[in-house]
Amino acid sequence: MNLLVSLRYLVALDDHKHFGRAALASNVTQPALSNAIRALEVNFGTAIVKRGRNFAGFTSEGERILASARRILREHELLQQDLHSHADSPAGHLSIGAVPTAVPIAARFAAMLHDRHPGIRPTVRSMSSVELETGLESLALDMALGYTERVDAGRPLLRVIPQYDEYYFLLSRSASHGQGLLIGPPIAWAETAELPLCLLTSEMHNRTLMDRALLAACGHAVSPAIETNSIFTLALSVRAGRVHSIMPGALVGAVQDNGELVARPLIAPQVAVPIAFMVHAGNRPSRTLDAALAFAETPVWRSQLALHAGRLGRDSPIE
Repeated sequence: MNLLVSLRYLVALDDHKHFGRAALASNVTQPALSNAIRALEVNFGTAIVKRGRNFAGFTSEGERILASARRILREHELLQQDLHSHADSPAGHLSIGAVPTAVPIAARFAAMLHDRHPGIRPTVRSMSSVELETGLESLALDMALGYTERVDAGRPLLRVIPQYDEYYFLLSRSASHGQGLLIGPPIAWAETAELPLCLLTSEMHNRTLMDRALLAACGHAVSPAIETNSIFTLALSVRAGRVHSIMPGALVGAVQDNGELVARPLIAPQVAVPIAFMVHAGNRPSRTLDAALAFAETPVWRSQLALHAGRLGRDSPIE
């Protein structure tokens, strides 16, 4: 049994919560992955996975083995990076998680980081805020881009690197077709509450923010016409039907070439929610993470945030 390979299969099973998908992600057959995990159980003398027709989670002993597996694999990655790269030319994997509304910014960050350091291989995943927090704590993620208001004194091991404020727009279908996205006149949250809306699902923190703002504006809870956990569905639903959506500037900017849409700044009140990179402060950072954190502070990256993070015509026209 190759212990490192088997531990990777175990971590993949935790990431995907499904034997078939974990095997596919690991580029092996499902029987091979299952046999490797059974070999781990024999090696450690305990059951790791709860048995059933489908994946049902890990035993208490399995959870402890899984936590150790993540630490071992992380130390292995750190050693590989120390041996095969240098501070000025980092090489290795970097796992980045982002809340759905910040995915366009995370994707831009990963692409520019790779362009600056070709040896870094970023993986960007769209995740809920809870998944980001769990991923950082379990070492499944190197860094996360999400809402700083969720970071409190109960999570002292998170280091926060502020990035931008998330401003919100009502996205609607345009009555005329132009060459690109139109920026319309401001609209109040109370007026928006009366429209049929497509919003993210309730497990997303963005939905909590939207519900909070709409409730404060109109005095009662608002039921959306459509709910989705996909950021792409928000814009596609507006284009295809008669619904509207509330989207942050970073997402609206990602559909700026679409002449069928108009974005109107939401006011009364104006809502601005801080977004930041977060990392686990209690662990030694890898060379790739050091490089990513350094890049996040550069004027080059900060200028990109100013262009694409999302005021959309409040200070300057959309770019």
